[in-house]
Amino acid sequence: MISTSSISRLLVANRAEIASRVFRTCRRLGIETVAVHSDADSGLPYVREADVAVRLPGSSPADTYLRGDLLVDAALRSGADAVHPGYGFLSENAAFARAVEDAGLTWVGPTPESIEAMGSKIRAKEIMRAAGVPVLEAPPVPTEGDFPLLVKASAGGGGRGMRVVRSLEQLPWEIGLAEKEALSAFGDGTLLVEPYVERGRHVEVQVFGSTVLGERDCSIQRRHQKVVEEAPAPNLPDEVRSTLHEAARRAADAIDYRGAGTVEFLYDPGSARFWFLEMNTRLQVEHPVTELVHGVDLVAMQLGEGLDTPLVPRGGSTTEGRGHAIEVRLYAEDPAADHQPQSGVLTRFEIPEGEGIRVDAGYESGSTVSTFYDAMLAKVICHAPDRATAARKLADTLARARIHGVTTNRDQLVAVLRSEEFLAGEVSTGFLSEGLVTGLRPSSTSVEHGVAAAIALAEKAGAERTVQRGVPVGWRNVRSQPQRVEFTDGTVVEWWDRHPSVVAASPASVTLETDGVRTTYDVTINGDPGREWVDVDGPTGHARLTRKPRFTDPADALASGSLLAPMPGTVVSVAVEQGAAVTAGQPVLVLEAMKMQHTVAAPYDGVVTTIDVHRGQQVAAGEVLAVVEESA
Repeated sequence: MISTSSISRLLVANRAEIASRVFRTCRRLGIETVAVHSDADSGLPYVREADVAVRLPGSSPADTYLRGDLLVDAALRSGADAVHPGYGFLSENAAFARAVEDAGLTWVGPTPESIEAMGSKIRAKEIMRAAGVPVLEAPPVPTEGDFPLLVKASAGGGGRGMRVVRSLEQLPWEIGLAEKEALSAFGDGTLLVEPYVERGRHVEVQVFGSTVLGERDCSIQRRHQKVVEEAPAPNLPDEVRSTLHEAARRAADAIDYRGAGTVEFLYDPGSARFWFLEMNTRLQVEHPVTELVHGVDLVAMQLGEGLDTPLVPRGGSTTEGRGHAIEVRLYAEDPAADHQPQSGVLTRFEIPEGEGIRVDAGYESGSTVSTFYDAMLAKVICHAPDRATAARKLADTLARARIHGVTTNRDQLVAVLRSEEFLAGEVSTGFLSEGLVTGLRPSSTSVEHGVAAAIALAEKAGAERTVQRGVPVGWRNVRSQPQRVEFTDGTVVEWWDRHPSVVAASPASVTLETDGVRTTYDVTINGDPGREWVDVDGPTGHARLTRKPRFTDPADALASGSLLAPMPGTVVSVAVEQGAAVTAGQPVLVLEAMKMQHTVAAPYDGVVTTIDVHRGQQVAAGEVLAVVEESA
């Protein structure tokens, strides 16, 4: 059993948000800390938060955070006596756990034997079946009647290496993509196939050893990656809750589990049945909701604090909690473009904190979001006496956040939290992907956002004049045409002199009045004159508008049929050769960004006249990858 007295300096073999979160508990316990960082992460906050930091040369996961030998060496060189794996990367790698222990270091996690037992989803199902825990059975030879099926990585989680397949024809292609994602994320391309339950619920149980600390609902997902998590699970019958807890306890007992872990289940509300999905032998991303409801610090418990006075008898279960907690994951992604990952510099990253609000962030204003790792920027959690209050406060906190520089899912999260379906507890794994709720995609730029941006640009130009500073902004001595500002998304704003709807204006703030109602918009302007980009924040959300130049360089014109990189990333495969005939929707190449594979397909039937990239090449967003000439 780990004891805080046996640890004086702890290395976190991970990055960003989880490293900062573990360091926070270590400071409270008086334990010194060691950070490891890749070249891409050298400027992130967690690096300077640690007492000492060790560089891992390179940027890709395979060269850095997946190198167990480098991590053990970093621990020894920095004088650490313990290693916390966080989550992801090598957190569920039994060989790494053994290497840590063989080096004479304390491994803050379950035994390597427990990790091995649950590390393969295939073997884990066999163990759970023997322990009397219900499991989903995969068809030995799939036929069309067995679809939809779920293909997923055996060695990891987090949505990587996971694909829903709806026809026999798609199966080989989706298996290939899932295998590549699994190899990139976990170093193991082993897959399994199982039935896909439409509109089920993802309910998981937190365990510490064989003690149960309630359950969480993590049903709202995109691409099988959790987005909203909460504790306790809403609309869960008491008898189902108690049976889930007992199944989780049996799962932990079956492998003599030690420390913090999570047993995940798929729950079908229609039949009130559930099935074992997997056991995560580590701390979960969503652990804060359990901490807030049950009043515990799971990281401190992992380090041995408070284990002499267990919350409930060993092997027991607690369903009693304090209020309700909801967590959202803030991602650098564009919900309006199929959740494509985004990268760039966070020019502004401010999330208000207050009573009942907790922010676990991996980034800050000025941080660079790279393409090498997961797209999560922060977790924002609200704890309140009841679920409705928690949802309302969390939505308000997100709405008042100021996040500039990269597109995020912030506005979508606000829409989810305020939707009638979510507030009624009508959650499922299809909540986002199947469009079960309307109005969840962020709306396009509103008229007010565009007006506020245009007025702020005019005010900035007026403030920067070196002559005729007394002339009002927007004034013309010959009123032949209105003032006009165009943005690249098609928004056009025209006005004559000072419009009466503009109550007050400056380069940083614009107040508009419509039908007697005044609304103030915060504005931030960046970029060169004539090509500025403008961030506008208001009650209806955030919009980023880029000013359209008056004149376009002919060299910037693109050939018809150009296939552009939807985001920065790495070319992992090219499916066709130059001169090949393709059909509409046929894969041309595959990009990888932030651990996910993205297929770039032919827009129509035609011939590939140009291939401008090769396997392994890094590409920027908007870069021409290939050109397809449409068939006559």
